[in-house]
Amino acid sequence: MKKKRVYSLMATMMLAASILGACSDNKENKASTSGNPDNVNATGMPIAKDKIEVDGFAAKFFASQDWNSLMLWKEYEKMSNIHINWTTVQTEVLADKKNLLLAAGNYPEIFFASAFSRTDLLKYGQQGVFIPLNDYIDKYAPNFKKLLEEYPTVKQGITMADGNIYGFPTIYDPKFESLRVGAPWINQQWLDKLGLKSPETTEDLYKVLKAFKENDPNGNGQQDEQGWGSGYGIKQFIDYLRGSFGLNKQGTMNPNLDFKEGTEEFRFVPTTEEYKQLLEFLNKLYSEDLINKDVFTTEPQKFAAEAGKGTFGMLSEVDPKELFKLDGYVGAHVLEGPNGDRQYTAMSNGLGNLGMFVVTDKAKNPEAMVRWIDHLYGDEGAKMFFMGFKGVTYEEDAAGNVKYVDNITNNPDGKNLDQAISDYLTWPGGYYPGIVTQKYFQGAEAKENSINNAQQVMPYALKDEDIIPGLNFTLEENEQVSAILTDIQTYVDEVTASFITGKASFDKWDDYKKTIEKMGLEKYMKVAQAAYDRTKK
Repeated sequence: MKKKRVYSLMATMMLAASILGACSDNKENKASTSGNPDNVNATGMPIAKDKIEVDGFAAKFFASQDWNSLMLWKEYEKMSNIHINWTTVQTEVLADKKNLLLAAGNYPEIFFASAFSRTDLLKYGQQGVFIPLNDYIDKYAPNFKKLLEEYPTVKQGITMADGNIYGFPTIYDPKFESLRVGAPWINQQWLDKLGLKSPETTEDLYKVLKAFKENDPNGNGQQDEQGWGSGYGIKQFIDYLRGSFGLNKQGTMNPNLDFKEGTEEFRFVPTTEEYKQLLEFLNKLYSEDLINKDVFTTEPQKFAAEAGKGTFGMLSEVDPKELFKLDGYVGAHVLEGPNGDRQYTAMSNGLGNLGMFVVTDKAKNPEAMVRWIDHLYGDEGAKMFFMGFKGVTYEEDAAGNVKYVDNITNNPDGKNLDQAISDYLTWPGGYYPGIVTQKYFQGAEAKENSINNAQQVMPYALKDEDIIPGLNFTLEENEQVSAILTDIQTYVDEVTASFITGKASFDKWDDYKKTIEKMGLEKYMKVAQAAYDRTKK
């Protein structure tokens, strides 16, 4: 009976979607005729022949920003002939605010930087609230279309189970290697002082961290040195070591899944013997105070104050020179693990959040808005979005190289770079649709140290064709497994922490596996396998 109710609900939703012009069959999906294509220029600027106004909702990082008076949007309006009436909320309350708008039916024409999940995209897409974008992309988004052709797994990742695309994502340029990969940072000065080489194996790492802690590499006569630290939780440690223990050879876009050796059949990573070995290794480091003891409770700001003292021999954040003003750190090596595995697998295909820009059924000019967002996926649009405006926020040399002006990088009011650039632009905080390229992104990952770090990781990195995008479930599948997966993930996270800290004995490993099986693991694995198998047809 439950299945019948689910199918009945889906049929009703699909019927409603068809009435609203949002067909769920990709082959029959046509661009809506309810817009005003005659007012849209096919190429170039302005986008709209006659000025149009659009109601938009967006998430912002800085509360003080007024998007309706921000230079980015004022200048883009002059270029495009499109005025956006922005309603903005801070990222901390985004989920509640957008859900309230949708529940009340009081939603805008577009959502920008609103981070809709796969589930939401499919749900509201099949209800007809979010319009399918396939044909609009084909006709009005040449920049985005080119990226999908260049990176087919990105297209696979944003295409829902019904064959439709409902959102424009964040894309991290796969060619921007130092944004995709990077090992932790190890203190080369300490290695030199102790006559040690950078670790090549997990056992080497243990010995080096122990030497850092016990042998006074900073030479102050006190045992104040610490081993390996992170302010972003245990995931930083696990991700670096996954490939050293033979895990996640299909990347980490589905972090709990990889293939059984020699097959395309999924296994559940957190119940494998290799994952147990990884946790045993981290337990060894934790029990000997070789990783920060507050790793499960600390916050980035609190950890930054501690890391800034220069007492850690290894750090998992971005380049310590950029983050903590600490010299002497270089990228660590990808490590060979106890079973001979040596690979860097904590990788994605460059696809970030899928639902960073959606067009709703209230849009009066969907064609124009697809052209409007497509500009941010091209070279000139990315330059405007991340760098701003020549002579105001950046300067450019004869070779076309750009950099922020001194007022941004050395702000006279004491603002850091994010704060200073936010007087003009919206990208700080990381919530945006568009493409992040090395040419126009000037964060720590674009600096020489990070580039060098990535270059020595890349020989051990996964091939792009081996990385599986995040799985897209049907509404029925999601209903079957969402609660199961949430419960399992919560349990895995709790017990992972207990194993590492020693609160749980590894003698209880089989009990841990049996508990996960009882929570519905088999059903989840069947659904996940079916979702993957669909992508191969």
